[in-house]
Amino acid sequence: MDYVEPIFRPPSEAYSILLQITVGCSHNKCRFCEMYKTKRFSIKPDDVIFADIDEAARDYRHIKRLFLCDGDALIVPQKRLVAILKRIREKMPWIERIGTYANTKSIKMKSVEELRELKNLGIDIAYMGLESGDDVILEQMNKGADTKKMIEMAKKIKQAGIKLSVTVLNGLGSTERSYIHAKKTGEVLTEMKPDYVGALSFMITPGTPLFKEEYSRGEFKILSPQELLEEIGIMIANTDINGLFHANHASNYLPIRAKLPEDKDKTLRLIEDALKGKVRLKPEHMRAL
Repeated sequence: MDYVEPIFRPPSEAYSILLQITVGCSHNKCRFCEMYKTKRFSIKPDDVIFADIDEAARDYRHIKRLFLCDGDALIVPQKRLVAILKRIREKMPWIERIGTYANTKSIKMKSVEELRELKNLGIDIAYMGLESGDDVILEQMNKGADTKKMIEMAKKIKQAGIKLSVTVLNGLGSTERSYIHAKKTGEVLTEMKPDYVGALSFMITPGTPLFKEEYSRGEFKILSPQELLEEIGIMIANTDINGLFHANHASNYLPIRAKLPEDKDKTLRLIEDALKGKVRLKPEHMRAL
């Protein structure tokens, strides 16, 4: 497989075939993220992509899922993306699900009809980074979209019949906006109605603008484990969806896997018990990005 590294994928795609059709991220300006800073965004040539599909078809017949890398494969022009998906279907008819990252810019570029065409060709889940439901934080982090646009594009994905997984960052509001971040994120998730929510605990990364500026000046504070637990409790309390809320990433101190709304009260009690010291948290040395 032809990879321009580093390669990233959602935790739920750990056992998927990783097919890199774009390099980097089409936005690549978020102040907290350095994932794609070493790569300039581009769409890979069709012959390279098709060769990788042929290789995967030969070597990975036992794998039933495929993920389109890099940061925003959905931005590939419709005609080319359709051709790629048809090639996957032709060469790997056993693939049961295709996933991709998606941001507001790439979703906006496609009509609902075009998204439905992609759904019919195998794209069954899109991963979208909300990060925060607080527009002040989104602007500070140079996310490139406000919550109104996030909600609009999430509804567009859902209208096309594609499952939606939304990522949020527990702790992204520092201590100053922690409560606002948690409450508003829950409210925006309620409007987006994702099938899945993935809550990661924010870990500052050296080299990012956020690290070099606000964090280095002491203006951005990393939340303590207790503050993170309080924040995610507020977030879940304000989230009203029919879907799965996961906070079981390697970065999280307290693994949470809740089906909402059924498990909301049970999950809030778990968080309360953890705050009281009745539940053991993940040791610091076991946490990771």
